[in-house]
Amino acid sequence: MDWIINLFTNTESVAHIALLYAIVIAIGVYLGKIKIGGISLGVTFVLFAGILAGHVGFTGPKEILTFVQDFGLILFVFMIGMQVGPGFFESFKKGGVTLNLLSATAILLNILVMFGCYYLFFDTSNPHNLPMMVGTLYGAVTNTPGLGAANEALLSVFPNGAPSIANGYACAYPLGVVGIIGATILIKYITRVNLTEEEAQLNEEEAANPHAKPHNMHLRVENAYIAGRTLREVSEFLNRDIVCSRLLHDGEVSIPNSKTTFEVGDELLVVCAEADAEAIKAFIGPEIEAEWDREKDEVQHFISRRIIVTRPEMNGKTLGKMHFSSVYGVNVTRISRQGMDLFASRNHHFHVGDRVMVVGPEENVNRVAEIMGNSVKRLDAPNIATIFIGIMVGIIFGSLPFAIPGMPVPLKLGIAGGPLIIAILIGRFGYRMKLVTYTTTSANMMLREIGLVLFLASVGIKAGAGFWDTVVQGDGLKYVGCGFLITIIPILIVGTIARLKFKFNYFTIMGMLAGTYTDPPALAYANASCSKEAPAVGYSTVYPLSMFLRIFTAQIVVLFFCGA
Repeated sequence: MDWIINLFTNTESVAHIALLYAIVIAIGVYLGKIKIGGISLGVTFVLFAGILAGHVGFTGPKEILTFVQDFGLILFVFMIGMQVGPGFFESFKKGGVTLNLLSATAILLNILVMFGCYYLFFDTSNPHNLPMMVGTLYGAVTNTPGLGAANEALLSVFPNGAPSIANGYACAYPLGVVGIIGATILIKYITRVNLTEEEAQLNEEEAANPHAKPHNMHLRVENAYIAGRTLREVSEFLNRDIVCSRLLHDGEVSIPNSKTTFEVGDELLVVCAEADAEAIKAFIGPEIEAEWDREKDEVQHFISRRIIVTRPEMNGKTLGKMHFSSVYGVNVTRISRQGMDLFASRNHHFHVGDRVMVVGPEENVNRVAEIMGNSVKRLDAPNIATIFIGIMVGIIFGSLPFAIPGMPVPLKLGIAGGPLIIAILIGRFGYRMKLVTYTTTSANMMLREIGLVLFLASVGIKAGAGFWDTVVQGDGLKYVGCGFLITIIPILIVGTIARLKFKFNYFTIMGMLAGTYTDPPALAYANASCSKEAPAVGYSTVYPLSMFLRIFTAQIVVLFFCGA
């Protein structure tokens, strides 16, 4: 039995350290699957499992715990940057600017409420109280990357030993999850929202879009210029997307392709955007009544298929300009990128690796698949080089010192901010530098989750020794109460302004608030409340900037205020 005792007690052995992380992560992940009232804390339970392990003395060498913690943080933050990078800059276009400004306002209010609680309820002469409030802030907004960034910045301010801010995070997190959903519901009553009317408004907005309406018409070719021209040439000359689904030539009906040539007198069944119909008729010929294809239309079968974007030519093209609904007779119902479902808005920019759910007639769905590529083999190969090149550049960039007047130490983006910014830039512009930036959804999520659980486990194990004293004998209840205020006050203010002043749809507001707090449970609740995709619109619009600001402001607050 000595060998098993040695396995659990010899903290210097590799086997002990591996066993420590395996037990903490496994217990935390399984506990995270438990739902109370439909709400789960997810992998954050790994933090609590680590705290318990540290409390009972099941720990490891501090240097190794710190290394694993920092490496996990780098991996987690970098993969998040790769995820949000493609949509980061597009999120500021058109209506996204207002939503992002509201989101940034909420983030600023979170910080202001934190400082208000700090000056009202805590001893400002104690240099450890403000860092603990920073930990409470990031527990209240359920943002783990921000905790990591703040924790790393504290090492510059407290070189002889930084306070264990994970304790404040752990105190505030559970009520943070509940508070986000609760405050969002409260906005509904404050602004007297009628959910039925809100959903009806979304239906009206969809119906009012002329480019989303398909228009079918039978045309006779009378323009002599078209004679001998292919369908592709005609489409390019018109500079409009059209689909010719039926062709009557010499009494025979066929399904034309891009190489099919037209002759004067041919009759066509054309599908196009409603807004383009008159221009197409003027060029091809008059609209006619036709009986020859009715039977074929009656037997069209609708299917749904998930198509993967693999053609480089699709990079950067918007969904609206492709006119899939009006031209190809299909609907794009959902887009998934790096494991995150995005709303299929007209302004969505396609990137290689996007998974698109397409619904429509089988032959039309097949045409869309050809346009997008849909070659899984192109995406199977892992692009590890891009990841580690990005991490290398990110660490170097994060280590650059920026001297700012009034700060006790030069500002460094560190191992959280540096890799995040570089990952965002690579995710958006990497293809211009001949870097293959695509990572399969499963690979991205796997690397991200591994980084997250390693970070949470390390932080929990290190914080466990002093957790009981902090929570029970210290200011634990204050952290819980302050965290709750940090959570709900900005939501109530920003949500009410978004509704009453800017007249945003309530479901869009729900998604925007979930994205601001980077909180998947809140998004899940919003999606369950609405049959449309409005919550996903708000979430995906503000999520990239919110994640960046959460991480960046964590370091700014620590370096500017905690070092005084």
